[in-house]
Amino acid sequence: MNQYQAAVEEALASYELLQPAAVEPMTRVEAEPPAEGVVPQPLRSAMRYSLLLPGKRLRPVLLLAAYHLLKDDWREALPFACALEMIHTYSLIHDDLPAMDDDKLRRGQPTNHLVYGENMAILAGDGLLNLAYETMLSAPLCEKEPAHALRAAREIACRAGVRGMIAGQTLDVKLEGSEPNRENVRYIHLHKTADLLTAPVVAGLMLAGATEEQLEAGRQYGRGIGLAFQIVDDLLDIQGDVHKLGKETGMDEQRGKLTWPAVCGVEQSRKDALEAVSQAVHAMQLFGTKGDFLAELAQKSLVRSN
Repeated sequence: MNQYQAAVEEALASYELLQPAAVEPMTRVEAEPPAEGVVPQPLRSAMRYSLLLPGKRLRPVLLLAAYHLLKDDWREALPFACALEMIHTYSLIHDDLPAMDDDKLRRGQPTNHLVYGENMAILAGDGLLNLAYETMLSAPLCEKEPAHALRAAREIACRAGVRGMIAGQTLDVKLEGSEPNRENVRYIHLHKTADLLTAPVVAGLMLAGATEEQLEAGRQYGRGIGLAFQIVDDLLDIQGDVHKLGKETGMDEQRGKLTWPAVCGVEQSRKDALEAVSQAVHAMQLFGTKGDFLAELAQKSLVRSN
């Protein structure tokens, strides 16, 4: 995992559009308008701030590892991997806003709107979402394998969009305080979280020219690790350490969020997370020993502390 993470960190930090100025003005506007093609301040700083906060980089790692199941030169998929981290970061910036979850901490640091203001945080999220699609559509794979690249970009767009992650976020917001039931919680978890963990696996396989059988295994893996990840997240909000999590705990109950423990209880939630991981691990058997890394990654999601 370290090789994938290191490559993603280096690529994210090197994006020319988000390079810091010699003297970074942070929250004030630069004295002169920027040159054409340059991201204006303080937008550039706000985007860079959240994108480069320390994180697991799970979604780009999943994409690179999925591509690597079928292709040796996994670095070719780096632009798509970085684009996924941009989309994930945009969703976190917007989730943290006062109109949404009103969080004060993200990855152990003040949330974007507390540093740059709500208006700039909204624009930073918008900027990262659009930069993600610029990044994918400018990738060398778009010229080398245009059909594969277009299919992968569409997969990511759909799973991040109004029938995917945003659909899950919508129910998550609108059903706050309602009586929890398993059907609603499962829908929220499958879309708010699992879609953006399924997208990298399926898109990575698409970029590599996978068969339909291999793509279906990717979907099953993403669904399994996505459900397990969110169930564990629900449990960490109850039992986790704020210093290890890098965000406040106890917020789900305070906001009346629909969570797996609220429906099933803590012990059954642990069992359900284990079952979801087992399904993900089983899906990787199709790839033989090449699937071991992703199978182990799914298993580690059960014992994470952040």
